[in-house]
Amino acid sequence: MPATLELVCTDDGCELDMFELHYTYDMPDSVGVTDFQCPYCGGVDCLSEVEL
Repeated sequence: MPATLELVCTDDGCELDMFELHYTYDMPDSVGVTDFQCPYCGGVDCLSEVEL
């Protein structure tokens, strides 16, 4: 099963709570939180991975 990455935006002005990224099998193992930006506010330093 391809990996998933669950992220939260910690920017106080952002209305997005949480979102999930579903990778394909072709996604490199080195891809992580810092490779993405918030789809709502566009922030890049405000994303944190959800630890289950």
